[in-house]
Amino acid sequence: MSRPAGIGSVKPVDWAYDRAPMIIYWELTTACGLACRHCRASAQLEPPPGELTHDEALHILDQVADFGSPMPHVIMTGGDPMRRFDLDELIAEARNRGIGVSLSPAVTPLLTKQRIADMAALGVQAMSLSLDGSTPEHHDGVRQVPGTFEATLQALADANEVGMPMQINTLVTDTTVADLEDIYELLKGYKLFQWSLFFLISVGRGAQLREMTPGDAERTLIEWNKRRPDAPFRIKTTEAMQYRRIIAQRLLRAGQTEEQIINSPASRGFGIRDGNGIMFISHLGEVMPSGFLPTSVGNVRDRSIVELYRDTELMRALRRPDGFKGDCGICEFNRWCGGSRARAYAWTGDPLESDPLCPYKPAAAKAGVHTQHPGTSQSPAVSGATA
Repeated sequence: MSRPAGIGSVKPVDWAYDRAPMIIYWELTTACGLACRHCRASAQLEPPPGELTHDEALHILDQVADFGSPMPHVIMTGGDPMRRFDLDELIAEARNRGIGVSLSPAVTPLLTKQRIADMAALGVQAMSLSLDGSTPEHHDGVRQVPGTFEATLQALADANEVGMPMQINTLVTDTTVADLEDIYELLKGYKLFQWSLFFLISVGRGAQLREMTPGDAERTLIEWNKRRPDAPFRIKTTEAMQYRRIIAQRLLRAGQTEEQIINSPASRGFGIRDGNGIMFISHLGEVMPSGFLPTSVGNVRDRSIVELYRDTELMRALRRPDGFKGDCGICEFNRWCGGSRARAYAWTGDPLESDPLCPYKPAAAKAGVHTQHPGTSQSPAVSGATA
């Protein structure tokens, strides 16, 4: 049995993840004891008919191995993966194949300290929990189950005690953004490797909530980028890819070259977006660019996930940002950023359209000419770029 590769083992070529995704999000089930207001999966208490069987799930693991070395990292999610009947065996079988696994469980009575310890013993490399408010009123208002706030903090403390590496995900909407500072201060009391700010996409039950305006989102990202160097954990974003542009712009203004940025920890995550470095497998076996871009390119029951990721028209187009429309297609940062393809799809019905949350006007749009992009050997310096 080979040692499972760590998260981030798969690397891009010219910021395109053509050979294999870095991460596969696998929705083991949509069964969940919560009814969160922003749930992408519109989860329910019991598994629906048609979920993948145990043998079909093992076949998926075989196909993940078919990507070759290094293999993608698999994040088992849901719904609540703790409600999947064969979770422990799937984790063990993934490890037997040399596949690294992380877990994204819901905070319910199933998530006990003993179960977290069991997951660590099985070889789960990391776990993520959601914390969407600094108080029970704020967090439980999103999760819609009283007591979830206290249970989340207890689960985080339990994970810290058993040595499980932890990421916290926080929903960012026009009404929750004011609470980010207090959430940050609260999280500083725990051990995390990463805090991910998830900028709402209006899909599933998330359509009930409101996204931020582009200007407010830009100001929020600029502010948290200023805080990033001194934070006790890494601060990243989900579905706010322009954060990478903002990081790069600040470093370029400080005098760093593109090469220095590429070779620094700041570039971690550059290029990754829906369909590029990311793929999603639903509980029914549908393969999509991400869980927030619900357009199936095929089903694992009919075609290999390797073929579906590498060769389908949509997946290939999502890895070619020069083919994007509007400002995203001509932006000098589009190989590092590329915008949220999921938000473009949610707002326009076209995943190749420009990201409506980003207010940045590319140099090419201002000048009326095409410019080369950072991250290519021929690209010029863009140190004059401003946020």
